[in-house]
Amino acid sequence: MLYLALGAAILWLLVGLGRGRMVFKRREWRLLSGGFAIAAFAAAAYVGLRGAWEIAIVLLVLGLWLVTTARINAKRIFVPRPSRMSLDEARSVLGVGPDATTEEIQAAYNRLIRVAHPDKGGTTGLAAQLNAARDRLLKG
Repeated sequence: MLYLALGAAILWLLVGLGRGRMVFKRREWRLLSGGFAIAAFAAAAYVGLRGAWEIAIVLLVLGLWLVTTARINAKRIFVPRPSRMSLDEARSVLGVGPDATTEEIQAAYNRLIRVAHPDKGGTTGLAAQLNAARDRLLKG
């Protein structure tokens, strides 16, 4: 019972310290969450074999919650903000020169988005970068 209380206190510290900001980066949280989930499942099996079913069920639910949070954080993606992308970065992403016209920028964007669009087998992050680069170059 002491170990369960200690585990709950550590989990409360990890979650409670954030207060709206991220204590761990997504990758770090996924690793910690996965490790804690494995530990919770192992502890649930051990405690269940010893006959304490109530504690085993609590540990099992805790492990399932940790696995769920690891999976939710895995689905989040990085979407760059157009205002943070410099003109040089935007030109580099689209592969256009500094003297490119609006038509050339749009043509380069159309050519690349056909390949990088998520519906065509590309990634959401790459499509977002292309959109941000196009918007940055066309808006100034």
